[in-house]
Amino acid sequence: MKIHKEGKGILLWTPVVLLLIYYSIHTKAAFSYYQSIGVAVVSAAFYFWLIYFFRDPYRIIHLKDQYILGPADGKVLSIQTIYEGEYLREDRLKISIFMSPFNVHVNRFPMSGKIVFFKYHPGKHLVAFHPKASTHNERTTVVIENDEGQQILFKQIAGFIARRIKFYFKEGDEVQQGEKCGFIKFGSRMEVYVPLDADIKVAVGDKVKGGITVLAKI
Repeated sequence: MKIHKEGKGILLWTPVVLLLIYYSIHTKAAFSYYQSIGVAVVSAAFYFWLIYFFRDPYRIIHLKDQYILGPADGKVLSIQTIYEGEYLREDRLKISIFMSPFNVHVNRFPMSGKIVFFKYHPGKHLVAFHPKASTHNERTTVVIENDEGQQILFKQIAGFIARRIKFYFKEGDEVQQGEKCGFIKFGSRMEVYVPLDADIKVAVGDKVKGGITVLAKI
């Protein structure tokens, strides 16, 4: 199983930190044999969860020009009409995807084209499924324009546990649908804003896979 680059450093120093914590506690209160075994089991379980969280599975991406692909793994939280006032300044259909700590957290471009807008917003860390997370939490806003002049906007939104958003591109870059674009650490949310006349292909509660599931046709 391939490990994403965002996790390699964490996986290297986590065992050291766990050993230091164990040693620090052990010097103040001696553990019994069974307590030591319990600590070892919990530590190992946590470490293997980190490996699982930072997994980067291989995926075959089939390019679909008029389709918007899921930007990440997760569950469709809501689909609603909303006024997008940061860049597009028009009503759009917003598809919200909740990424639990057990989902693959690799982020992908939902459409091919050129990045015409990018902005990072510092903010709060409300739980990712909170209605105000879209406007109050730490987040990025990205707008892609394809060759036909169609634009879609998507957001990476940090959640309660997430404390770091990574985005690997900048305004002006040409990008390809399904290409890896970023990573959000430890539980988060992504939103995709598509035109009102888009043909939505998912429903609330559906599970989606980044770069594979079709969200809408434009």
